[in-house]
Amino acid sequence: MSTGGDARAAERAVLRLARPYLGRLVGAGLLAAATEFAGLALMATATWLLMSAAGRPPLDRLTVAIVAVRALAISRGVFRYTERLAGHDAVLRMITDVRAGVFAALAARRDAARQRTGDALSRLVSDVEAVQDLLLRVLVPGAAAATVGVLAVAGAAVVSLPAAGVLALGLLVAGVALPLAATALTRHAADQVAPLRGALATDAVDLTHGAADLAAFGATGHALAAADDRARRLARLERRLAATGFAVDAAGVLIAGATAGAVVVTALRGGVGGVLVGVLAVGSLAAVEVALALVGAARQRTQLRAGLVRVAALLNAPETGGAGGAGTGGSGATAGGAGTAGSGARTGDGGAAPAAGATAVGPAPHDVRFDEVTVRYRAGAAPALDRFTLDLPAGRRIAVVGPSGAGKSTLAAVLTGTVHPAEGRVALDGADLSAYPEEELPRAVGGLLAEAYVFHATVRENLLLGRPAADEAALTAATRAAGLLDWVRAQPAGWDTVVGEEGGQLSGGQRQRLALARALLAAPGVLVLDEPTEGLDPAAADAVLASALAATPAGHSVLLISHRLSGLAGLDEIVVLDAGRVVQRGRHDELVAAPGWYRDQWLLQEAAERGYLALTPRP
Repeated sequence: MSTGGDARAAERAVLRLARPYLGRLVGAGLLAAATEFAGLALMATATWLLMSAAGRPPLDRLTVAIVAVRALAISRGVFRYTERLAGHDAVLRMITDVRAGVFAALAARRDAARQRTGDALSRLVSDVEAVQDLLLRVLVPGAAAATVGVLAVAGAAVVSLPAAGVLALGLLVAGVALPLAATALTRHAADQVAPLRGALATDAVDLTHGAADLAAFGATGHALAAADDRARRLARLERRLAATGFAVDAAGVLIAGATAGAVVVTALRGGVGGVLVGVLAVGSLAAVEVALALVGAARQRTQLRAGLVRVAALLNAPETGGAGGAGTGGSGATAGGAGTAGSGARTGDGGAAPAAGATAVGPAPHDVRFDEVTVRYRAGAAPALDRFTLDLPAGRRIAVVGPSGAGKSTLAAVLTGTVHPAEGRVALDGADLSAYPEEELPRAVGGLLAEAYVFHATVRENLLLGRPAADEAALTAATRAAGLLDWVRAQPAGWDTVVGEEGGQLSGGQRQRLALARALLAAPGVLVLDEPTEGLDPAAADAVLASALAATPAGHSVLLISHRLSGLAGLDEIVVLDAGRVVQRGRHDELVAAPGWYRDQWLLQEAAERGYLALTPRP
């Protein structure tokens, strides 16, 4: 929860960002003040005109007032339009910079591998909109109300100094005391709203993109219950804020009436009579109504505090390197979180020291050993992995193949730490995998997992999620290895080409190449490639796979999961899984020569691809 000091520091940080647009914002504030003053003057002039007309004076005495009413009515609309135009122009220019800064900060965070997509979306949308609302709904109307209040008191003083004093007191109550009371009543609840909205956005992502994984893990009911609980808490807070707002608004109406009545009584006792008393009464009501805008501004400011703190924390954070993408992850346990690092569902505060027996890990080569690993997603169900044993020393390249449901994706999830074995042990450099810090592990073990997520951003920004500090030479090498470089160079915007929501501007093969390039750019010590050539035609798939394997740094090991058997001849070992068990293992030539699933599948795929090539027109 944000404190008052945190909120004030966040506001100062936001106002510093507004400096390049200060002239536009000041102009918007002056136009807002002119709008409110025109409304106040319109009410006062119209009152004088109606009360004077009741006495049937000569028409020439009313001509100026008639023209003034028309002019003020028109000018009020003109001022309001130009104020909105100027204010939104300045703020939207500023928001462009803020949103770009927030996105860059999210991409560069050390814990980007564990950054939840829903929360990132909440920061990019709801929290950044808090910056917009701070300027348009708090500062501009607040400054306008204060300016008009001073002018109203000055105008009342011309008629009656004691009445002006009463009006000033009423404006202080309505514009200072009541906003402070509204802030005190709503601060605690408002500080909880932004984090809860971020959590609900994360729940929405988990329950849609992660529906299949949640069902596979038997976690759908738990995820729904957690989301329902947060939704109920948010609804309670918003009802409380609404009730408080109603009470404060009612108090404002009472203060306006009491102020107008007190001004009339004071003016009458001071010898003011006739039309001027009516003008003072209506003018006082209009002035207090303008001052009550400060109540709304204070309430809005309180509700924006948490969002502003979250934005300022990102914009003020020092840039740090790190690996990992921004995965969607599941609600606590998804098997193939979207992203480059593969630890999508992991949470933590970061910075934890390694457990006993573990050492700091990074993108250097590592040794991995699976020792009798068994994974069950539900008690009593058949194991997804059954006593699986495998050595993956540094520099070794192993492929895991098998029919759908054999346990290949589960194996990748175990290796990246998103699924923990029910039995057995996974060791990284001799220490238990679970002993390593969550913020460090994705740099050692990660890569391209199933259904990698492509952000609505540029090609460069999507790639940098895997390695924020990478230069253009590294980007070029990674995209060349993934077979995407020619396409990038053919785009008018190059690296700054926007790929659309979930890569909607790309074909399926281009999305896969982009995700593969991101994994290669991250270059973890143990590279996991889950169906890296999905969506590519056979010739392109073979070329991309060979290029990706060649681009892997020397000494780094590779675990390749694939349904295609072509291109596996150069690997050190091929493991065939079926129902979570190893049914065959060996090199490509050995498995093709021996009866079994591998040879049968090889012959089928060879025949299918020969038929595909025969039917494909040659250029």
